[in-house]
Amino acid sequence: MASLDRVKVLVLGDSGVGKSSLVHLLCQNQVLGNPSWTVGCSVDVRVHDYREGTPEEKTYYIELWDVGGSVGSASSVKSTRAVFYNSVNGIILVHDLTNKKSSQNLYRWSLEALNRDLVPTGVLVTNGDYDREQFADNQIPLLVIGTKLDQIHETKRHEVLTRIAFLAEDFNAEEINLDCTNPRYLAAGSSNAVKLSRFFDKVIEKRYFLREGNQIPGFPDRKRFGGGTFKSLHYD
Repeated sequence: MASLDRVKVLVLGDSGVGKSSLVHLLCQNQVLGNPSWTVGCSVDVRVHDYREGTPEEKTYYIELWDVGGSVGSASSVKSTRAVFYNSVNGIILVHDLTNKKSSQNLYRWSLEALNRDLVPTGVLVTNGDYDREQFADNQIPLLVIGTKLDQIHETKRHEVLTRIAFLAEDFNAEEINLDCTNPRYLAAGSSNAVKLSRFFDKVIEKRYFLREGNQIPGFPDRKRFGGGTFKSLHYD
């Protein structure tokens, strides 16, 4: 197993949204009993069968890099986080379905990781004020995951999921909404499990099959996004 090829996937989002619980569930298929704050970065590994059930099936390591910190942190902290953003093959953006601010901050997290942090500290980009053309040329596969679905009353779920549906469209990504304390949300054969497998397959394809040189270059060498502009809103 030590000789398996691997890909690097960032797991980004505000502190407290459940990134560590999510990573533990993805890698260990178990609920994290006593989650704690992540300082710096924590890395766990998931074994994934690329194109499972086909003649092209092959096993890979998926390295999941759980990056700690908050989106409004000081520039020195953001600079420290930048070391984790090198040679990334995919990004999972995590937000708390009960916390609208954490959903809005996914734009900031994605821009920071993609070396396009154009918006001043303390200013957020919200739905209707986001230029999705900024991601038109993005070659890094993205997946949006909403957590704490269990904390939303069933009578309110449709309203909440409708409100955040634009996120996946803006990022040109699929979305998964779940409860990290219940493994059934990622049960084999479920729609969420299919989406997750499809995302990891795409990450592997981009890394090993679809680009010359058999790899995606690090962010500093990637094609920069189009010259779209942002309107800025202060979050109240």
